[in-house]
Amino acid sequence: MEISKKIIHFPNLSTVLAVEKVLKESPLMINREELKRRLPVKIMHQTLNFILEYLEERGLIVDSRKGILWIYNKSPILRNEILKGKEL
Repeated sequence: MEISKKIIHFPNLSTVLAVEKVLKESPLMINREELKRRLPVKIMHQTLNFILEYLEERGLIVDSRKGILWIYNKSPILRNEILKGKEL
């Protein structure tokens, strides 16, 4: 994440957690506008993009042209199977 960008407003922790909650509860991909509608607070577009970039760098979401999807799974069984697997 490049902090040198001109950020108008940095998100606070409650906003980041609200975005995470909405994405975790969504069974399907959602776009940015739908995500904004589902949030309990108003959020600037630039702030939302900053949060999404942060979550994507941490491997918690996938942000594509089709939408945003929560992908993180903290299951230790899944993590062990992925580590044992071979890439084809």
